[in-house]
Amino acid sequence: MQAEETRTIADESIYDLLVDRYFNGSGQNDFNVNTQDPTQFAGGDFIGLVSKGENIAKLGYTIVSIGPVFSTEKYDGSMPTSYMELDPHFGTAEELIAAIDFFNSKKMKVMVDFPLSNVSANHEWAVNTDWIASTANGQIQFDLENPEVQAALKNALVEFISSYGFGGVRLTNIDGASEPFLNELIAAIKDIDNTIYVMANGESNANFDVDFHEDTHMLFKDAFKDVDLSTEAVTKYVDSGDKPSQLFMDSIWTNRFTYDVMETGNEYPPNRLPLAYAATLLLPGVAVTQYGTEIGMNGVVGPEAHQYYNFKTDEELINKISNIQSLRNQSWTLRNGEFKVLKNEDGFLAFERKTDDEHWVIVINNTSITNRINLSEELIGKDKELRGMFESDIIRVNKDGNYPVILDREMFEMYQVIDKTGINTSYVVALAIVYILFTVFVVTVVKRGRKRRAEQDAQKQQ
Repeated sequence: MQAEETRTIADESIYDLLVDRYFNGSGQNDFNVNTQDPTQFAGGDFIGLVSKGENIAKLGYTIVSIGPVFSTEKYDGSMPTSYMELDPHFGTAEELIAAIDFFNSKKMKVMVDFPLSNVSANHEWAVNTDWIASTANGQIQFDLENPEVQAALKNALVEFISSYGFGGVRLTNIDGASEPFLNELIAAIKDIDNTIYVMANGESNANFDVDFHEDTHMLFKDAFKDVDLSTEAVTKYVDSGDKPSQLFMDSIWTNRFTYDVMETGNEYPPNRLPLAYAATLLLPGVAVTQYGTEIGMNGVVGPEAHQYYNFKTDEELINKISNIQSLRNQSWTLRNGEFKVLKNEDGFLAFERKTDDEHWVIVINNTSITNRINLSEELIGKDKELRGMFESDIIRVNKDGNYPVILDREMFEMYQVIDKTGINTSYVVALAIVYILFTVFVVTVVKRGRKRRAEQDAQKQQ
């Protein structure tokens, strides 16, 4: 068994949601709520996260990202008016702490967004006009090179994170922030608790725990929105540096993956989603999944994509995600093992994750035909077999010295390489004993029946 090392962000997977769009757990904060207008608040709150938090835990994610929670003029937190006050639509400080405690009890961290700029023109800091670099669309952009602004942001960030016990922070709107300033903020967060993860939704060379690449969702969309598309690009940021990259098929700031699939005009989203999920969850990196993708939520970027979560939906994909995550969370190798591409051609992607203790082969057939890959005995090893996790099939070496993996169209499978089981002698012996005992029992019953009938016949003749 692989000895567990200190947990890093490479061991995590992130479920990204907007508090207002998840679940309304309390009617007491439902002022100015309009569920018929997607641009308005819909009523989701911290109590709702606790009420329906088991659904997120069932999916197997280890971090729930709740977005920005400051007082805001928009449901998605994109127009914050404070760095101190929580938005009353979402709930109280006590309710936020209760939500964090709930997810912690499920062995999940809670991540929160902290925007460095692009705040409401009515933000509490807007009175400091010399702090403002520009204004646009009702938002102000702070001068992130101003030492006073930097000091104020750092103090606000430290006070906010220290007050609630978050396990992660995503710095957003980082354009205009220098690398040294970002590193100063990251260091300040780590000084609070070194286990707090820090990431961003923008590209930067600062010391974030995980890299972000703007084109990632396009790579996965272009690979999995239809069959027979090249999947070569989805490995672009795998093992691309000294830290993992965020892997995502869509995000809070993009079109829904389902929308992009439907735009192709000829594909059924439920066939596309499992393959995209398998790639983001099992390739080396940190999967970041937007809420509702698991139920095929649709929509173009913005309010249309931020629909209220529908809990009355089919759970077939949810169960598949849960099964993948269960295996990933139990296996250090699936999260951190050596990665090697075995084949990546015309939509057929096969790769391995390997350590001294475990060996896995993942095969994704994103083509329109049944496909095959022959894995050599040199690669897999002698006296081994491949055990499928979902179809329960066993693949053994053939006369040509290969392990033939054959997969139907639009399917994926996770194979664990195990020692060849051969004939289970103990099982065969036990089965033989049961058979013998059953035969003896049947013979005995038949003999007793014949004897009884003979005695009855003799009594009738008397």
